[in-house]
Amino acid sequence: MLKTIFVLMVGGVLVSGCSNLSNRENRALTGAGLGAAGGAVIAGATGGSLLVGGLIGGAGGAAVGALTGDSHRR
Repeated sequence: MLKTIFVLMVGGVLVSGCSNLSNRENRALTGAGLGAAGGAVIAGATGGSLLVGGLIGGAGGAAVGALTGDSHRR
C-alpha cells in the first residue's frame, strides 16, 4: 500500500512539472513518449532489447516532435 502511494505521489510531481511548457516542448515530450512506447513494442516483437528500443524510439520521437508542427504559424 505504501509503495502504491509513493508511486502515485512521484507521478503527480513529475506531471505537475510539465504545466508551463511551450508548444514545441510539449510536442517534443509527447513525441518522446510515443516514440519510446513504439520502440519498445517493436523491439519486443522482434526479440530485441526493450531498453534499447525504447531509448532509440524516444530520442527519435523527441526530435520529430520538436521539429514539426510550426507550419501553421507562418
